[in-house]
Amino acid sequence: MEVYDNANHLAKAIKDSKEYQEYKALKQELFVDLKLKGQVEEFERIRYEEQLLAMQGEKQSNEKMEKLQELYAILVQNPKVKEYFEKEVRFNVMIADVNKIIGEAIKDVLN
Repeated sequence: MEVYDNANHLAKAIKDSKEYQEYKALKQELFVDLKLKGQVEEFERIRYEEQLLAMQGEKQSNEKMEKLQELYAILVQNPKVKEYFEKEVRFNVMIADVNKIIGEAIKDVLN
């Protein structure tokens, strides 16, 4: 049970972290504007699709990549959206680091 207790403590630490709190607060603030929310969600959807293709070793769509660049250029003109993307990156880096730490701890049984 200690592993589950530690996992719950980790989950709480993540939710209490500055990275999580700032990202969540800014997301809530931005997404009050439904038009802006739709634009950000469209950007994130296309970005996710392209990342999946890249991870699968498939060629990314030039058309979608151009659309992604256009959307990004438009969105980051809004300082709050730019800050949101920066907070999103910081949060994702923290989660990736945690995953790496866990992966390193169990790599001997994964290989």
